[in-house]
Order: sequence, then structure tokens, then C-alpha cells
Amino acid sequence: MASDGARKQFWKRSNSKLPGSIQHVYGAQHPPFDPLLHGTLLKSTAKMPTTPVKAKRVSTFQEFESNTSDAWDAGEDDDELLAMAAESLNSEVVMETANRVLRNHSQRQGRPTLQEGPELQQKPRPEAEPPSPPSGDLRLVKSVSESHTSCPAESASDAAPLQRSQSLPHAATVTLGGTSDPSTLSSSALSEREASRLDKFKQLLAGPNTDLEELRKLSWSGIPKPVRPMTWKLLSGYLPANVDRRPATLQRKQKEYFAFIEHYYDSRNDEVHQDTYRQIHIDIPRMSPEALILQPKVTEIFERILFIWAIRHPASGYVQGINDLVTPFFVVFICEYIEAEEVDMVDVSGVPAEVLRNIEADTYWCMSKLLDGIQDNYTFAQPGIQMKVKMLEELVSRIDEQVHRHLDQHEVRYLQFAFRWMNNLLMREVPLRCTIRLWDTYQSEPEGFSHFHLYVCAAFLVRWRKEILEEKDFQELLLFLQNLPTAHWDDEDISLLLAEAYRLKFAFADAPNHYKK
Repeated sequence: MASDGARKQFWKRSNSKLPGSIQHVYGAQHPPFDPLLHGTLLKSTAKMPTTPVKAKRVSTFQEFESNTSDAWDAGEDDDELLAMAAESLNSEVVMETANRVLRNHSQRQGRPTLQEGPELQQKPRPEAEPPSPPSGDLRLVKSVSESHTSCPAESASDAAPLQRSQSLPHAATVTLGGTSDPSTLSSSALSEREASRLDKFKQLLAGPNTDLEELRKLSWSGIPKPVRPMTWKLLSGYLPANVDRRPATLQRKQKEYFAFIEHYYDSRNDEVHQDTYRQIHIDIPRMSPEALILQPKVTEIFERILFIWAIRHPASGYVQGINDLVTPFFVVFICEYIEAEEVDMVDVSGVPAEVLRNIEADTYWCMSKLLDGIQDNYTFAQPGIQMKVKMLEELVSRIDEQVHRHLDQHEVRYLQFAFRWMNNLLMREVPLRCTIRLWDTYQSEPEGFSHFHLYVCAAFLVRWRKEILEEKDFQELLLFLQNLPTAHWDDEDISLLLAEAYRLKFAFADAPNHYKK
């Protein structure tokens, strides 16, 4: 897991005023207002106003960003205070609520961080949903990360890193009867939220005609494991929305795939195809996770899938990198039939042969659907990747000029580290469990693999801003970028990354229409 100091840097932005640069905004991705960090904003002699304070009119973009608290399923006591301040209330009631919020924040400030002891095992996971449409009220308080960004000198002198509770929204709320144990509330709220989301998915999938648009919106913040296989098949376009047509479609597509094997697979040793098959045979053992790939049954399945796809797509044929794209589909589909706590440790030895055959066919068709949208990444000279790397360079130069200039000064070219990000869709940069969570959102985004991935890469690069700027040597800087410390990342880190990527996408006026009102 990345350090808290690095997490704080993830949200910082350059203060330089450049055309297209992103302005600091109020947003749901920032933590609630903390009076202990912003003591200068509170005056001990200030009197509580008896009338609501009106927010200043801000730009359209800032107005949108200031009203995205529900992206984290927030229900914090801070919002309770702000909501009450928007109404004409008795000043004593307002003061009592404010004091309760301050006491609660003071207690949270005194709690140890996750790194200080093993007793804190539960941590709230934010739901990285696309920001919801603006409501009427405007947030009146700046976030912690924005305050630090606007005061670089003060931020640099602050040696103590922010606690995790200040970096992420709080899941626990304050009841009218007093404070409760945050860990208990967080665990309970998380379980209830997961159960509620699962019910929503099941109801949506059980209908006679699945509303794919609604399914995409629901899937953006992650898909529960029990319904992920069916959801991926629908979002990829492999299965129809009509529930009555699905069994016939599955049977027809599976039969079609095995007809390809009978027709083409024996030609793998022919002179015209033997180089392709040999390269596939060499690349598969290099894939990860090893515990899965080194199983003979899995190796044979992957060889057939990749060879058939290469033969049927002569414009590109087989290119290194395509092999990695098989794994997430296969693992998701196989987990429907086995119990595996860790996706890296899937064992297929107990799965019936007929089930494996069907999973193989489903994996082939879903991978084909994905590659249909990014095939120019793998044609001659890989022009799609060359173009995306250039677009990433331009985007980062506008998002964070200091990082871009630092890379340029040390002669680090984006192609040297970002080519693999585009070629393997970040699969070599993050654990498999994180890739699966990432693909939940990619499949719910319009052109997620081909277009939204660009913004994810930009957010991913800027996430390591602090570490990048500390490296002063070309070799060390390039080695760091090619071996980023993400081994302990989990769904929470991916949710933060996706939320930032969406913010970047919307900041460049590129949000999809179905998230606009």
C-alpha cells in the first residue's frame, strides 16, 4: 500500500496557470473539513450567524465538482451540518450540532493510523462512482487536500503525514444520541451497502430485458463477485439483453468457437503458422499469475484461444501483449464454479472438462469483443499505442507541468514506460485483483479500454508525483516508472485512481452524455 504521504500528493495539482490547466475545485473525492488542520479558518470569538451564509457564484465546472459528495456514498456529519445551515434554524440547534461535529473530528484526529498497529483491520472502501448531477446546495468548506495545494509553503513544512481518516471520506456518521464506534459502524454500513448493491444487480439481471444503460451506471463503482461473470458477458456485448435469447446464444457461440478449433488448430505446425504458435507457446509461461498459468490445462486453453484469434485476425495476427488480455476474463468466468479467496491462486483441477470448454469459448468471444475496439494497438507498427502515448504526454503536460518538465529534463521519454501501460492495459503494473476491478469500470464506460484508459494512465502517473520529483537520475527514474510499488494495492486504491481519472476526463469537457443532466 502506498504511504499516506504519497496518497496526499496524489491529489495535489500544479498552481501554474496554463491554458487547459485544471483549477482547484470543491469535490467529493476530497475528505471532509477538519478544523484541527484548518484552525485559522475558525475564530474563537466569531458569532454563529442566524441566517444561512450564501455561497459565492462559481464557474459551471466548479459548481459541478462542488456537488459530487454522493460519489462516495457520503453521509458524514459534516454534510449534516451543511444541510442544517441551508435552512432557517434556531441558532442554539446549529451551535449544538457544530460542537458535536467538532468533538467527533477531535476524537478521530486522536485515533492511530492504519500503520500504527494491527488492531485496525477494517477500513472503509469508497465507491468510485461517476459524480452525480449538481443539486441545489453548494459546499461551503474547502477540502484538506485543496488547502494544502493552495498553501505549498505550509504544506512543505508539515512533516507529519495526514492520517488515512483524513485522506478518505468517513463511512461512519454521528447519531443524535452521541458518537458510536466508527469501526463497527463502518463494517456494518459496508456490509449493508454491499448487500444492497448485490440485490440491485440481481433485480436488474433477472428482468426479461436487462437495461444495459442502467447496468453500466451500476457497474461503474464495481461489480459484486457473484454477478460479475454474467455482467461482463452483457457489458462486452457477448450476450443479448433479452434473457430468453441468452441460452440459445451461448450454445451457438460455443459451438462456433469449437468449430474454429477443428478447422484451424491442426494447422499450428504448418510452416505458415508455426512462428505464430511458437511465439504464443513461449509467451504464455511468462504471464502472471504463475500459479494459474503453469497449470497444463490452463496453458492449453490459452494457446488455443490466442492461436484461433490470431488466425482469424490476419490484419494484426498475434502480438505480445494480447496474451495478457485473456487472463481477467478466464479468471472471472472460472470463479463462478470454484471458491477462491485469491484470484491469483485459482485451481482448475477440480472443474469438469465440459465446464472448462464452455469457459474457454466464453473467454475467446469476450476477449475478441475487447480487441475489436483497440485492434489498431496491435496492427503493423502499433499506431494506436504510438498515438495514445503521445496523447498521454500532452495530457500530463497540462495536468502537472512540473512532473512533465521533470521527466523531460532527465530525458525520460513517455514511450519508455507508457508503451507497456497501453499495450497491456496496466495489467503488468497492478495486481490481477486490481485489474479485474479496473475492468468493471472500463466495461461500463463508453470506449473504456480505448479512451478512458488514457485518463487512468494520466492519473496513475501523477499518483507517483512525489516519488518522481525526488528521483534525480535518469536510470533510477526510469527503473521506478517501470517497477511501480503496487504489489499491495487493493480495490480502494483502484477506486481512488478511477475517481481521479473521471475528474480529469470531465475537466477536459469529455464526460459521457449519460452522466450529464
